Amino acid sequence: MTAALAAVRHRLGVAGPVIVLVVVGIAVFGPLLAPHSPTASIGIPGDGPSGQALLGLDQVGRDVLSRTLHGGRTALGLGALTTVLAYLAATAIGLTAGFARSWLDPLLMRAVDVLVVFPPLIVLLVLVTGLGSGVPVLVLGVAIVLVPGMSRIVRTATLEVVARGYVEAAVARGERPWTIVRREVLPNIVEAMLATLGLRFAYAIILIASVNFLGLGLRPPTPDWGLMASENRQVIDLNPYAVLAPGLMLGLLTIGVTLVADAYARGLGRSARKVIG
Repeated sequence: MTAALAAVRHRLGVAGPVIVLVVVGIAVFGPLLAPHSPTASIGIPGDGPSGQALLGLDQVGRDVLSRTLHGGRTALGLGALTTVLAYLAATAIGLTAGFARSWLDPLLMRAVDVLVVFPPLIVLLVLVTGLGSGVPVLVLGVAIVLVPGMSRIVRTATLEVVARGYVEAAVARGERPWTIVRREVLPNIVEAMLATLGLRFAYAIILIASVNFLGLGLRPPTPDWGLMASENRQVIDLNPYAVLAPGLMLGLLTIGVTLVADAYARGLGRSARKVIG
């Protein structure tokens, strides 16, 4: 039973990177392979698969295959940008709260807790309503949603490292706080931060796709997987591929990234057990 479970986990660990590489390859090189312009109407709206359009046409007669091949760049690009911004903010908050161990700690954490109270989509809808739709607002909103959970992880890891002898020795030597953080603390919390990177990235992609699906993010005719699924709901009976194709790509990307993150977390666990042993 244990051997069978280990074999399944090994296959899933291999499948994750393969899925991610395939989806990323489609997103990067797909536009070079697209048979038509992603914004050009080439036939009857909602028309099914044909020799001219292998996945049929969308609600305004554009080639679904071409738009699917173009739609990955926005999903991956915005997801990566959002995750990076969120990690930068969360690292600054978590390190400051965990290292200072003063009035800044409860102040920053209470501010973070306020954001946790509100559902992510409510936060995004409020921002979009107040600031308007568009890429900057979308990226800012999703980054704000990601910051609380990531800040807590960074703070917890920082508190654990700060309590170790080599950090106390550096403080006793009179080294500057920034030097201690850069040399002693940050390198020792990187693994804890990376353990959730894949999940945060997948979550960012899902949130961005959800906002685009609601029509509050990117605007037509931008080719985006989430936006495509929303736009083509009215022709799903005529050409289901117009919704299934972008939905499948989003699903594969999320599953692949989650499997990679899970495999990395298990690897960290095995490394920790070896050190302890």
